[in-house]
Amino acid sequence: MLIGVCDGRRIARRRKNERHGHVRAKAHITKKHSGRGDPGAFLVASLHLGYFLPMNARSSDSRVLSRLATAEPLFWRNPGRADLAIGALEPPGPERLAEATGRLNRFAPLLMRLFPELRPASGLIESGLLDAPALGRRFMRQTDGAFSGRVFIKADHALPVAGSIKARGGVYAVLRLAEEIAFSEGLLAGEGDDYVRLAEEKAVRVFGRYRLTTGSTGNLGLSVGIMARALGFSATVHMSVEAKVWKKNLLRRIGALVVEHAGDYAAACARARREAAADPMIRFIDDENSEDLFLGYAVAGLRLKKQLEDRGIAAGAQTPLVLHLPCGVGGAPGGVAYGALHSLGEHVHILIAEPVQAPCMLLGLASGKGADIGVTDIGLSGKTLADGLAVARPSRFVSRLMARMADGCFTVTDEELYASLLNLYETEGLEVEPSSAAVFSGAARLVQTPEGRAFAQAADLGEGASRAIHVFWTSGGALLGPRRHAAFRATARELRKAPSSGAAS
Repeated sequence: MLIGVCDGRRIARRRKNERHGHVRAKAHITKKHSGRGDPGAFLVASLHLGYFLPMNARSSDSRVLSRLATAEPLFWRNPGRADLAIGALEPPGPERLAEATGRLNRFAPLLMRLFPELRPASGLIESGLLDAPALGRRFMRQTDGAFSGRVFIKADHALPVAGSIKARGGVYAVLRLAEEIAFSEGLLAGEGDDYVRLAEEKAVRVFGRYRLTTGSTGNLGLSVGIMARALGFSATVHMSVEAKVWKKNLLRRIGALVVEHAGDYAAACARARREAAADPMIRFIDDENSEDLFLGYAVAGLRLKKQLEDRGIAAGAQTPLVLHLPCGVGGAPGGVAYGALHSLGEHVHILIAEPVQAPCMLLGLASGKGADIGVTDIGLSGKTLADGLAVARPSRFVSRLMARMADGCFTVTDEELYASLLNLYETEGLEVEPSSAAVFSGAARLVQTPEGRAFAQAADLGEGASRAIHVFWTSGGALLGPRRHAAFRATARELRKAPSSGAAS
């Protein structure tokens, strides 16, 4: 329990420090970004994929940026959300989505061999879509009856193999590389071959000559490390010194090399890229710009349609769907959103959740600068107890897509993360990590902020967002263990007794 108490005191100290520091940050950002600049739109060229994607290019909105700089929890409606045919979001495109789905199906027998817990799902890494009526009633009480939408939880906090949403992207990226190497090394004759052969000693020896490397705040490193080591690859994970110790220790136990960096997430990724560029036997899985990771997440968005249909739900004009997605660098929510929009169409609405101290995607979209601006540029620390969301700059690749896909973003305090974590446990008996809990503030932001209400009205979600199906997508927590979850709840209960540091506006 000591861990929880310490976290609570840390939050209390942060409240005091931020009230002073943010006054200076607000003055700084108002001075730096007060000009309106060119009000027209511009085209951003993606050198990585060779295509052009319009981003909303209004000059920096000084009011929004000032509010971000004060770490004020808020809702922001994206004026650049495209009302276009889904084809306008390509690439990667439907062909690549089908390719990713096919690859995961080909590897399913091998995954069942390597991970017996996947047998009930025939080798697919998938989570349940859980009806959460008790949580919905809690939202209604906490908003004085204002929120009345139907609530579901997409339980990626309990995904098998790696225990987080990163199991989707990380595992897929490793499998894509493994298939490429297997073809080039003669381990497989083609896509129709028996992929279970990749568990044999010959394949393990071949894979052992290669090293897979990534930069991670934690969960991506776990998924890449677990999958890479299961196939016999060497694995290196570059992490910030502030990443959770238990995640580093788990990686070391399975034989991965963990390299710690004093800098932030971006510094860890930069080191990993340099290492891979210098050696052809090293393959770097890039969380910031990897299309493979993105496609692995996108398959989840595609599969959501069937899960809804199995419950008799068809997203449409009469039943709009709102996805509440947690966001770090952006790959996971971007991929899920992309897949969902492709499979479910125009009546899907995407809301992005981020910590008040690390709203990198919101900042990139609202400023029109994408990955060319970081949270420290407006005086924020980038630090949060939601370690999986502690990212200073969004993915360049994903932010360009999000400029067209996201309906809006909202920010949450660490106190709110813990309150939501406790709410979820008390109402539905589910245990998640703080990063997962960010999404649950979306209900209040929709009905208790002017911007949220304006979005709900424009999207025709009904009074209190009552016509919508709300899917809150959790991201991690299954590997934490009962002691850590108990510590999180102790922190939450301590904060519940403490005076509030302010509500969203």
